[in-house]
Amino acid sequence: QVQLVESGGGLVQAGGSLRLSCAASGRTFSTYAMGWFRQAPGKEREFVAAISRNGGSTTYADSVKGRFTISRDNAKNTVYLQMNSLKPEDTAVYYCAAGGPATMFPYAYDYWGQGTQVTVSS
Repeated sequence: QVQLVESGGGLVQAGGSLRLSCAASGRTFSTYAMGWFRQAPGKEREFVAAISRNGGSTTYADSVKGRFTISRDNAKNTVYLQMNSLKPEDTAVYYCAAGGPATMFPYAYDYWGQGTQVTVSS
């Protein structure tokens, strides 16, 4: 069982930056690929980024490529999402997820956090 807790969300102006963190419980964090997803009001949950178990491989949605960076620290049981050049369309609840492999498909992930709100004002 893995519990995930996101933090770092908030209100930011367009063009600004935020860094989201997702802290995982348990000693098996390094055995899971990790992903970030987001869900805007009235829309389906969508893939943002994913990272492999050892951090050696990452993948991004086209909409965030070049602006967002996913990383992980297995010693701290934490995955991060650095978000730069934020746009109003990035406004959503952001969720981290643990599972495998590092994929864009939500069904591949076994555990989900409760989400953190990111709001980007224009």
